[in-house]
Amino acid sequence: MEIAKVLKKYLPMTETAFYILLSLSEPRHGYGIVKHVEEITMTRIQLGSGTVYGTLTKMQKDGIITVFADEERKTVYEVTEIGKELITAEIKRLKELHQNALNFEGDFL
Repeated sequence: MEIAKVLKKYLPMTETAFYILLSLSEPRHGYGIVKHVEEITMTRIQLGSGTVYGTLTKMQKDGIITVFADEERKTVYEVTEIGKELITAEIKRLKELHQNALNFEGDFL
């Protein structure tokens, strides 16, 4: 799938999809993704396996991630170039959101 279609389909990203993709800053298997998301969100987000594997399957179909088997024949997920462009675009969007929140929060206090 071309990048323009991926961006249109995924942006803005759900928090779940964002953290799953963010976890693929290095190749990981499903359980590693679940544990990484729990760790970086201080257990605020605890992903169920159905959610994780459903999202990973969709991302694989859309060319955002790729899948391979490691030495122990575990399924490992890795981000593609399109996936890197997607997460970069979402991080840029979130930075703008954050900056605007900081700029205007005083109006609501």
